[in-house]
Amino acid sequence: MTYRLGIYIKMLISAIMLSGWAFPVFADGPEYENIVERIQAESNGNVIIEIDDDLLDKILTDPGVSVRKKEARDPNATRYGYRIQVFSDGRNQSSLEARAKARGNAIVARFPKYRGQVYTFSSAPNWYTRIGNFRNEEDAQKALDELKRSFPGFSSEMRVVKTKINVR
Repeated sequence: MTYRLGIYIKMLISAIMLSGWAFPVFADGPEYENIVERIQAESNGNVIIEIDDDLLDKILTDPGVSVRKKEARDPNATRYGYRIQVFSDGRNQSSLEARAKARGNAIVARFPKYRGQVYTFSSAPNWYTRIGNFRNEEDAQKALDELKRSFPGFSSEMRVVKTKINVR
């Protein structure tokens, strides 16, 4: 099982060491005073540890420990799917980025479910804003219809596009 342990890493390492479980010795790399120091220095704040089920049961019996089960997968995984393009323009270069971001912000203000799913980017000379991560075209089309009803002023610019999406 793979678990993300966050701020409880020091407690986890202490429990592992106290349990008598042999921790691997690291022969390569810089010297560290202890394993906790090495993990903190090399992890960039993201620590995923695979733990034997027996040891995990011992750790989880402490009511002060909060552990969230997380699927073992690439957090940056992508696949082809659909997004709704809500802005595309190449005229008036000086204000394009601001206009593209403003369009995305307006949609998120009315539809908070798209927070974190607004993608504004440039492919010279144009700027684009796309919304969502839809696995199929039918779901994207339903969302497009909803957005067009809510934003009639720029509904003629909106369309569903096939692109790489973030898999969640």
